[in-house]
Amino acid sequence: MMQQFARLKFASFGLKVPVNWQPPQGDDAKHYGDAFKPEEKQTVPGMGVPLLFMAASTNKYHTDSQKMHIGKIGGFIDGMCSAICSAWGQWQSMASMTGVLVNAVTASMGQIVGPPLMPLILASAPKSSPMELKYSNVIATVISNGWMQFTATVKIPGLPMFPAFAAFPGPLAPPIPNVPVPFAALTQVPVSISTNMLKMQMIGQLGDPAAPFHKELFEAISNAFEQCYNLWKASTMVTNILGTGPIPTFAPPYVPVGPVVGGMGNMLPGGFV
Repeated sequence: MMQQFARLKFASFGLKVPVNWQPPQGDDAKHYGDAFKPEEKQTVPGMGVPLLFMAASTNKYHTDSQKMHIGKIGGFIDGMCSAICSAWGQWQSMASMTGVLVNAVTASMGQIVGPPLMPLILASAPKSSPMELKYSNVIATVISNGWMQFTATVKIPGLPMFPAFAAFPGPLAPPIPNVPVPFAALTQVPVSISTNMLKMQMIGQLGDPAAPFHKELFEAISNAFEQCYNLWKASTMVTNILGTGPIPTFAPPYVPVGPVVGGMGNMLPGGFV
C-alpha cells in the first residue's frame, strides 16, 4: 500500500525526461530530424499506472531515458517503502508502553518505548549504488527521528480501560489487561511525521540541490508514510497493558471492596495490534 501511495504522489508531478527538453526550431529542427533514422523518431514510450515519468518526445533516446528512469526510480520507491514497512512491523512487535497511571477504571499518561527505526529500515533499504545509499540513509534517519519525536508525545488521556478496578475485593488488584482502545484515541502530536516536516528535513539533510528528483522523491515517500500512519492509527488497538494497584479499605465502617488508587500499568511488548 505504501508503494502505491508513493508512486501515485510521484506521478502527480508530471515529470518529463530529458528534463527541460524543447523541440528544436528553424534550421536546428532540420538538423535534428536528419540525425535520426525514421524508426528512431517514432518509438513507443514506457507505460505504467501510475506513470512515473513521461517521455519528452517519441524519439528513441527519449523513450529509452524514460523507461530507464521509470525502472530506477520505481525500483527505489518500491524498495524503500518495503524497507520502511518491514521496519515498522518489527517496531510494532517490540514496542510497549510503560508508566501508565491507573486510578479506578481510568488509565492515563504512559510512555511508548520502542527501538529506533533507522537500523531496521537500513537493513533492507536500497543500497546498490552510492546515490541509493545516500538517499536511503537520509530517508531512514529522518523517518526514524520523526517517529521517535512523535511517539514521545503519545499519552493516554484518561480512558476507562480497567472497568474491573472500579470495585475490587482484596488489598491489591492483580495484573489485569486493559480493555483495548484504538491508538487514535490516545493524545498525540504527529507534526514530526507530517509530509511537509519530513520532506523539509530530508532535503536539508541531503544538502545537495542538484541531486536528481530528490524533492519529488522525498515528498512522495513522506506523503506515503503519513497516509499509512493515518490508516494505521485508526486500525491499531492498544492492548495488553497490565494494570495493578492497591485497594484501600476503611474502618469503620469496613468496606469489602474498593477502587484501585495510585495503580500502575505496563504494556507487554507487541501490545499495539
